[in-house]
Amino acid sequence: MSISKTYQPKEAEAKWYNYWLANGFFRSVPDEREPYTIVIPPPNVTGVLHMGHMLNNTIQDVLIRRARMQGKNACWVPGTDHASIATEAKVVAMLKEQGIEKKDLTREKFLEHAWEWKEKYGGIILEQLKKLGASCDWDRTRFTMEEDLSEAVIDTFIHLYKKGWIYRGVRMVNWDPKGKTAVSDEEVIRKEVNQKLYYIKYKISPQDSKSASQEDALSDSQTSGLPDYVVIATTRPETIMADAAVFVNPNDERYKHLHGKSVSIPLVNRVIPIMTDEYVTMDFGTGCLKVTPAHDLNDYELGQKHHLQVIDILNDDGSLNNLAEILVGEDRFAARKKIAAMLEEAGALEKVEEYKSQVGFSERTDAVIEPRLSMQWFCKMDEMAKPALADVLNGDVKLIPDKFVNTYRHWMENVQDWCISRQLWWGQRIPAWYNEKGQWVVAKTEAEARAEFAAQGIEVTSIRQEEDVVDTWFSSWLWPISVFDGFKNPDGADINYYYPTNDLVTAPEILFFWVARMIMAGHEFRGKKPFTNVYLTGIVRDKLGRKMSKSLGNSPDPLGLIEQYGADGVRVGILLSSPAGNDLMFDESYCEQGRNFANKVWNAFRLVKGWEVDESLENKNQIAIDWFASRFNEALKEIEENFSQYRLSEALMATYKLVWDDFCAWYLEMIKPAYQQPADAATYRATVAFFEQILKILHPFMPFLTEELWHDEIFGERTEKDCIIVAKMPEVGDINLQLNNELNSVKLIVSGIRNIRNAKQISPKEMLDLVIKQNSNINYHSYLPVITHLSNLGTVEFADEKVTGAASFMVLTDEFFIPLAENIDPAAEAERLQKEIEYLNGFLKSVNAKLGNERFMQNAKPEIVENELKKKADTEAKIKVIQESLASLAG
Repeated sequence: MSISKTYQPKEAEAKWYNYWLANGFFRSVPDEREPYTIVIPPPNVTGVLHMGHMLNNTIQDVLIRRARMQGKNACWVPGTDHASIATEAKVVAMLKEQGIEKKDLTREKFLEHAWEWKEKYGGIILEQLKKLGASCDWDRTRFTMEEDLSEAVIDTFIHLYKKGWIYRGVRMVNWDPKGKTAVSDEEVIRKEVNQKLYYIKYKISPQDSKSASQEDALSDSQTSGLPDYVVIATTRPETIMADAAVFVNPNDERYKHLHGKSVSIPLVNRVIPIMTDEYVTMDFGTGCLKVTPAHDLNDYELGQKHHLQVIDILNDDGSLNNLAEILVGEDRFAARKKIAAMLEEAGALEKVEEYKSQVGFSERTDAVIEPRLSMQWFCKMDEMAKPALADVLNGDVKLIPDKFVNTYRHWMENVQDWCISRQLWWGQRIPAWYNEKGQWVVAKTEAEARAEFAAQGIEVTSIRQEEDVVDTWFSSWLWPISVFDGFKNPDGADINYYYPTNDLVTAPEILFFWVARMIMAGHEFRGKKPFTNVYLTGIVRDKLGRKMSKSLGNSPDPLGLIEQYGADGVRVGILLSSPAGNDLMFDESYCEQGRNFANKVWNAFRLVKGWEVDESLENKNQIAIDWFASRFNEALKEIEENFSQYRLSEALMATYKLVWDDFCAWYLEMIKPAYQQPADAATYRATVAFFEQILKILHPFMPFLTEELWHDEIFGERTEKDCIIVAKMPEVGDINLQLNNELNSVKLIVSGIRNIRNAKQISPKEMLDLVIKQNSNINYHSYLPVITHLSNLGTVEFADEKVTGAASFMVLTDEFFIPLAENIDPAAEAERLQKEIEYLNGFLKSVNAKLGNERFMQNAKPEIVENELKKKADTEAKIKVIQESLASLAG
């Protein structure tokens, strides 16, 4: 095929993605091959592609493409999550724009609107992933609320209820006033917020004393000049109407005279007791604590301990209700400001201080979370957590990097029961049924519920189903099983072949409430783990270290990046600096680097394709060919080792250096025929074969560019299915370490000569002579054709003595001289040599420090220690030779 001057990514991407789809290259069905399976962390149906998705899905695609080329039956299952809170909020907002309120609709009518919204917008993100090159088996696309997956959720709920692991009760939960639903602890984002600390006066109530001795004590306190009030510091003055008591530490001398007394709440004048508990911190605030059991988890537990009244003054939306007595209907934050003003006017506000504290926000709606007592459904986690913890601790499930194991262990050893109910309509409705008296049973259908009531001897006239739905995570924890119909068809071919899956790629922030729960579900419902490796990506941050977000305006549009730099360029850019578990400091320049790399490969291909070939010419490039074959295998071994340890960024960098440095900068320059001269056939065939192998190892990272070049006629005729996407990945062959090391020395020699040309401003076209004073046992005669060709040398001689009046440099222990007597300034040359000694001394110091480090010497592999000792010996030898050169200049 004719090849354009520059790579056109847009054309290649559209052409080859459609070709792959049309020819079924992404499709997987069970067969005799080894399966390699990834299930996508299902993005929300509300989602559009962001940089986190780009990173996560690029990693998955690299892994799946590589497995496919290794001959495995690669299956990447895509899908989306119904995202109860986020989707319902989107639908409510859409209806509002149409003048429709959710409260005016029946559940059925609202769900009709929700499904319409999902069908219209819910697949956007999956279509965007195709632009990235994601090679998912799109025929297997699943949705967490499709019929079969929803039925699995209901069945598992009933299963766990029958085991006694699901129960219903009133508990303190995290309430999202915007979403009007409970959310789990893991869906609460803690942020440091600038607040105000209000110091409020609660007046002591002498008339409420219960004994003469208490009255006497109060009288004594008043006559002794003590104030007739206590001061309590709070960040939430809007909750004072829900106060049930004031607590002091029993050991606090300041308040011993108030034990057993009462105070009246400002503005509402309700009298509450002063009580004691060692829970109160004496040195925080004033040492007095107001306790509102309905609106704080710690207060609730203190209230339970002391049997206090629970007064809930907030509505579902965070506004004040009738129990508040004042400012009824006002939003909680508006009420805070108004109550502060009212307290000040009433003389009950002593002072206000600026205060920083951690406040919980809903991950879904960004509303400030309200602790609230609520009747909810819960799932017991302690028994299910045990095998899931053991899997990670014994290595059956590997967390990558393993620094997350301790975090995981801490969570699992302190696991709390899971609040699984959500006060929404979009989601799987909880299979609980109530009669007119509020009695309830759990059953799949109304008919089964009536039968259950009858079996318990309970008469039922009317019956209604629970309004709440289950937490979205209660469906996605089944994902690795349900996508293969493991509940619908537990002995089916798919679930038995693909489960357990191989790798999961996800974010550390959902390690507990998705990853851990999937492991629990795997053991509970399949008797085995759901995956073997969990690759935990970092957070994508900007170059200032800030997390990318729409609100900060620091997140580029991923599709815009693909438009500008090409999908391959963006994939390379985002992977270049994304080590597992560490945050990625993303800069658009990485994508530019990726695009430049694509152009480098393209131009190298154009160079080779443009050569004329003469079959009669002798091959004079065998040393270069042998070297690159060995170097390729050496790099391939490094790449494979990096992949085996999930160091994808390092695997890419090793590939990048092999292609850019070794192949383009060195090998092609070694064997490139002279201007307008033909190449010999043996060199040409070897180079084309090398290029074919290079395209294979590049393909997982750069699928479009490599497929485009793969079909060029220089590789011979390709059949319709002979695509690089299913080509066999190269295997590591013979490595000639001596040859590789000696060629490294050759490259240093060539670089040394080029440096002298640059320093002396000598044209590359001007021939130079080279004299070698050899101390090593390298057979330079084998490499002279390469050195001469790359350095444009005239003569090369060997000498036993140093050459005076020449520019010189060293490679290992050998000295190289370029006779330039008329251009050599002895003083400048001495200065240059002195700087080189200073550099070598600094390097030697770092090597000695490493060798003198006891921990390094104990833990390092023998070959690494040996390498450091060789560095030390080589550097000492270099220093000695340079010192001799300095002495000769001085003499």
